[in-house]
Parts: sequence; structure tokens; C-alpha cells
Amino acid sequence: MRAIDVHVHVPAPPGHPAAAEIESMAAYFKYGTLPRTPEEMYEKYQAQDLFGVIFDIDAETTSGVPYMGNDWVASVARQYADRFIGFASVDPWKGMMAIQELERSVTELGLRGLKLHPTTQAFFPNDTRFYPLWKKCAELGIPILFHTGQTGVGAGKPGGGGYKLKYAQPIPYIDDIAADFPDLTIIMAHPAVPWQEEQLSVAVHKANVYIDLSGWSPKYFRPVLTQYATTLLQDKVLFGSDYPALQPERWLRDFESLEIKEEVRQKILLENARKLLKL
Repeated sequence: MRAIDVHVHVPAPPGHPAAAEIESMAAYFKYGTLPRTPEEMYEKYQAQDLFGVIFDIDAETTSGVPYMGNDWVASVARQYADRFIGFASVDPWKGMMAIQELERSVTELGLRGLKLHPTTQAFFPNDTRFYPLWKKCAELGIPILFHTGQTGVGAGKPGGGGYKLKYAQPIPYIDDIAADFPDLTIIMAHPAVPWQEEQLSVAVHKANVYIDLSGWSPKYFRPVLTQYATTLLQDKVLFGSDYPALQPERWLRDFESLEIKEEVRQKILLENARKLLKL
């Protein structure tokens, strides 16, 4: 296995309205033709000898767009189990329904984590109203992958499409729940621009917090990120592409140009995720 991509957006079911948001992000990232089916995604990851974590986001309360469903994510992961595992998503604003759906997704569907996007779901992770959900994740022994930093969703639109970046700041929001739930594994998705050093600080200080490097080509990494990722955080950073917005082959090509010790490179590409996900 060449690498484990911990940040892969699964194609929507045919005709699902979630496809419109993916199209918008592809335009922002100047991607071009999108994969239309899970089979196309599978063929790409198989050809490149990559393993991936697939998911989508349930933001129905704030967007009005129905979630494509954890059953869909689980069905794709089952069909292509040699290349993918799936993470669930729930809408935190749905309260007990969200907790029940998360438990069903893990215990019945076999999904292996929880993916949330505080900006599109419009919630502060350290709001204690959502603490029962974090408690359930800790009980189930699954990681939470939180979006952090700015987002391509709504980027370039008037008012950013109405999305507010404040929800995705590492301190205090991720730092608080990492402290309050020390048995909960948290992954902060993306270099958290403009709060890069906050993110690095949280990951250094909290043993239960990791970072994925998705959504940014390595050639645009800030020097401080490369410095920490190859030294203090070499056991806590993970390869992620943000497919299909950013293609894994481009990320990996640009990563090769960074001057990194080979043993550290393998940790970031493969070993850290293998240990965290218990693969």
C-alpha cells in the first residue's frame, strides 16, 4: 500500500442534490471533470495503490439539503473494501437523533469514525449542548474528523455563500473538547489557515489530537507547518487529499518535492494513519 488518504469525499448517489456543492468546490479548486460514480473513484485509488477514508457531511439543518446518507457511504465502503473504509456524518443540531444515528452507523453499518464541518453545519464544537455526541464517540472508540480553517465551500461568492469561518478556529473550540474528552481522538482537517499556529499548538499540547494535511498542495505549505510536521508532530500528521477537490496524485507529486527524511515521509503517508485507524 503506497499511502492512506484520510480525506476523501465520496461521489453522491445519482441525482442527489449534494452533487451541486461538489461541483462548486471543483470550480473553486479548478479541478475540471468530476468523478461521477464510486467506481471511478475506486479505479483511481486502485491504480495508484492508495487506501482511503470516505465520507460526506450531514448539514441538512443549515442547508436544507438532505444528507446522502450513512447507508450510502457504508455501501460504497463495503463494495470496495480493499480500498476504502467509511466515516459517518450526523447533523449535531438533531440532538438525540444524531447520537442514535451515529451509534447505528458504527455498530450496524461498520463505519469507523465521524466527519463534521463546523462551518457548513454552523456550530461551535465546544458548545456543551453537543457534548453528549462527543461522549458517544469516545464510548464507541472512534475518531472525529473536524474541518478547521477556511473552506472552499462558498469561496468567492458574495458573503462567502453565507458561511462563517469563525466556527472552524482550533482555539478555543477544538482545544476545549480535546481537554474535556481526553479519551476522544480528534483529527483537525486541513492546515487551519489563518490559524495555522493555533492548530500546531493544540496538536503539540494535546496527545489525543492529530492533523490531516488535506485541501492544500504541499508546495503551498507554510514553513512553520513543514517544520512541525517533520519534527515535533511527525507522529501526528496524516496524508489527506480532499478528493475530488484536490487530486491525490497532485498532492503526492508536490509532497515528493519537500525535503523530508524518508522515515518521516512514510509516517505521514502511511504509518500514522495505519496506527490511528487500527488498520
